[in-house]
Amino acid sequence: MQKEHLTGLRVLVTRPQHQAQHLIQTLRSHGAEPIAFPLLKISPITESDTNYHTLKQQILDLDHFQHLIFISSNAVHKGYDWIDQYWPQLPIGIKWLAIGKQSANALSNYGIDAYYSPLGYDSETLLASTALNNIRGEKVLIMRGEGGREKLAEELRARGAEVSYAELYRREQPTYNDGEVAEALYNNELDAILISSGEGLHNLMSIGKGSQQQFSTDSLLKCHLIVPSERIKHDAESAGFTRITTAAGPDDQSMITTLLQ
Repeated sequence: MQKEHLTGLRVLVTRPQHQAQHLIQTLRSHGAEPIAFPLLKISPITESDTNYHTLKQQILDLDHFQHLIFISSNAVHKGYDWIDQYWPQLPIGIKWLAIGKQSANALSNYGIDAYYSPLGYDSETLLASTALNNIRGEKVLIMRGEGGREKLAEELRARGAEVSYAELYRREQPTYNDGEVAEALYNNELDAILISSGEGLHNLMSIGKGSQQQFSTDSLLKCHLIVPSERIKHDAESAGFTRITTAAGPDDQSMITTLLQ
């Protein structure tokens, strides 16, 4: 596909700041004008957090678990930082799993061969695979941020597993002043918005209204919205978006391929 397909298109890139650079560079190489506007801030758990000691104990007890599941690439990087502190050699006998190819690739960069379902990027596709069929009586540690969906844990417990969460970071809504919101979202018309998560979508609608609810979000709702799953598409429809395209996944290439179509 040629550069001119995106020439001059103003594209809102909403990934967390530390994950957006490659996507921004690729959009520019196609002639687009990317607008960086992170909708999530990833803050690691520190000693001042109430769950710090619980998390530390879970990492020390890593060899008590039969399955480790990483929800995202953020969970991979934050989780490996913890594991590397206390395990000079990785514990044996653990099955490593990831939600989606991106997270599995991130684990492979640390020398860990993790299973992922090639059919999708969410909990449902991993649950539908054979990897988690026979887990009655086994211990599962889900590596994730604070909060989030409960689908994976609920289903695994229904299958007889003992499930715990290692909550490694917080997902926070970034703070913008009204001038920054107006400049990014309203002063110049956007052609497309790239959304990676339901939480990011929620934050867009919250931030987009301004500090005094003074901004109309009508122009956002008419903008071409690209999302990574049917679940988030449904959320976007409920929010009032009218032009929604579902990409094959949340990775950079899937998003750009969809934008180029």
